[in-house]
Amino acid sequence: ETLFQCGWLLAQGGDAHAGLLSDVAAGKVKLALAISEPGMRYDLDDIATSAESKGKGWAITGRKSVVMAGPWADHLIVAAQTSEGLSLFVVAVQAAGVTLHAYPTIDGRRAADIDLAGVEVGPDALLGVPGGGLDLLEEVRDRAIAAQASEAVGLLDRLLTDTVAYCKQRKQFGQPIASFQALQHRMVDMYMHVEMTRAAALLASLKLDGPAAERARAASSAKVTLANACRFVGQNAVQLHGGMGMTDELAIGHYFKRATVLETEFGSADWHLARHARLSAQA
Repeated sequence: ETLFQCGWLLAQGGDAHAGLLSDVAAGKVKLALAISEPGMRYDLDDIATSAESKGKGWAITGRKSVVMAGPWADHLIVAAQTSEGLSLFVVAVQAAGVTLHAYPTIDGRRAADIDLAGVEVGPDALLGVPGGGLDLLEEVRDRAIAAQASEAVGLLDRLLTDTVAYCKQRKQFGQPIASFQALQHRMVDMYMHVEMTRAAALLASLKLDGPAAERARAASSAKVTLANACRFVGQNAVQLHGGMGMTDELAIGHYFKRATVLETEFGSADWHLARHARLSAQA
């Protein structure tokens, strides 16, 4: 969260946030990106949190949900609507008017719901220019998806490797279940999903510095591919391991939980499929 998303956003803010960025690089400060809100899904235009001019600064009001790493953050990067459009602000967690409710997520991380009740910030809290937040958030989401796709490759590869190893030692009817042709076909399909995700992750990474439309299409393609792979490979890994595949004692159970989160984080497969279709039609 701090490096792949917030650190990149700070770097786009110019010299005004150079000091904070240096503290991030030194490991002195942790950041969290506060975008999602109750009632919204994945469209950034649906953000309702507002930032109104107050003196030389701003007063931010709204509620953020499922802010990953929020419980550990020193500062938040908050997306809020201004008269110029969607804008980004750096807000200290300890600022007056910030209320945080922390909880664990199913994949072992921590998140928080955050209330912002007229939180006052100075003019230097603005990241970039007023109304410039939408383009920045679109790009940082694509970059996060590219990184997530690379993570998914390693996760899915481990799910497949552990499943193949287990099927070679688990016996039924006096022989390893890996010798059953139907299960061999299942594991081949798992392998194909892993390799498709690997290719999609590579393409998304290669397109990060390209034109915005190409970057977005590659990121959405990677998201659809990894989402389908996480569901297929994860569910089949658990099924082939049997009931113990869902236990905390077995690593497969933890990998499956993470795969379940990866499937919908930064947008569902259906949402990104529609986004890819819309961008392709505009090309």
